[in-house]
Amino acid sequence: MRVSRWRSALMVGLATAGVLLGGAGSASAEAANYVALGDSYSSGTGTREYIDDGSDCYRSNHAYPKLYANKIGLALNFQACSGAVTADVINNQLGALSSSTDYVTISIGGNDAGFAPVITQCAKPWPWTCTTEIANAQKFVRETLPGRLDSVYSKIKDKAPNAKVIVVGYPKLFNGEECNFLARISPQEQSDLNATADLIATTTKGRAGAHGFTFVDPRSAFTGHAVCDDVEWLNGLSDPIIESYHPNRAGHVAYTNLIASATKAKRLTPATNG
Repeated sequence: MRVSRWRSALMVGLATAGVLLGGAGSASAEAANYVALGDSYSSGTGTREYIDDGSDCYRSNHAYPKLYANKIGLALNFQACSGAVTADVINNQLGALSSSTDYVTISIGGNDAGFAPVITQCAKPWPWTCTTEIANAQKFVRETLPGRLDSVYSKIKDKAPNAKVIVVGYPKLFNGEECNFLARISPQEQSDLNATADLIATTTKGRAGAHGFTFVDPRSAFTGHAVCDDVEWLNGLSDPIIESYHPNRAGHVAYTNLIASATKAKRLTPATNG
């Protein structure tokens, strides 16, 4: 397998260069191939600084795919794009995969469920509510999202049969506190939105497991670091608005460490705000 060849090459490189696993290391033709797929949670939207690549994908050098690739010494093909839904991954991102792909990460499904417009509705002032929108999103996650995830995961497996595939989930955004006057999301609405995040996580984990993929669940790690917590790993209402309710730089370090744990790699420290 290519992973075995990469590990052998890496050990030779470490012995020659005298560096520790997890360090920057030198580039090698044998570096494992890593393709990062998905939506804004993978592209790095929310980290305040973006790569000028001519796209509207809001890809960042502070995003977990970049951090993970740099830390392990992987050759990254960065496909994740802000706003992506499952169809976008299938139509626009999977061309980067091949039988020589060693690692794949993907976060997808939140946009399919319309999570952003649901939160926008919840943030409107009284007397607007978002009960109907949340119920509709949850119905979609239960009835439609599993099939869409299956379509994406099946195509990933077909195109990258030798890859270690890591499906990355979404955290719960809220802690029940109202701390932003301009985004009035009540404690009950926050609870209902968190319940929707739980439903997406359960659904995604189930479909990922059915395809033999590893699911990385950030919900426990992000507890105590939600919007309005003292140390936030997630942005609240932000300017520009697209950065709202996305992981900040500290959140992406946390994601990197979760993925590192899933692949038995060394953690990054410290996980500071950014």
